[in-house]
Amino acid sequence: MRDRHASHSARRAREFEAFVAGAAGRLLHAATLLTAEPPDANPRARRLLALSLAHTYAYWDRLHGEDPYDRTRQFLATRFAREIWHRYGVLGRARRRPVGPLAGLAPHERLILVLRLYEGVAEEQASALLGLPVDRIRTICDRATATVLHPRPAPIRPAAAAAAKTAEAKAATP
Repeated sequence: MRDRHASHSARRAREFEAFVAGAAGRLLHAATLLTAEPPDANPRARRLLALSLAHTYAYWDRLHGEDPYDRTRQFLATRFAREIWHRYGVLGRARRRPVGPLAGLAPHERLILVLRLYEGVAEEQASALLGLPVDRIRTICDRATATVLHPRPAPIRPAAAAAAKTAEAKAATP
């Protein structure tokens, strides 16, 4: 009995290690895009990926032919959605300014854009995963795509504009 259990555990570990070796890079990149962290300094993305992989490993025996990559991606997306809801929806805590190509997007826009364009998830699947209507997914994705392709210049804050005028005046005075 112990030998059979040990061989099952070893086979499970080998299968999971092979899955991680093949999928972890792409999943880490997706998590990094979601968190809008720099690729070389991405602790939130690595934590998000580690939690997703741990969930997949715990669920490994119950996959029954289901794609483990899809399961991990679903958990990654729902975990990120829950995190941004807690961070911005209820608690409203501020955090560092995001960086990277998707930095100008709100977290929910990044989530939908990464799911739809980077991961290739269909609108209907993204809708079911996030609990939003398909039209809302489509609208957010279109708006986020337009923002990434045609970024607006950052607005000048009144205090910064006043400081710039003062600096110009001092420079112009002999």
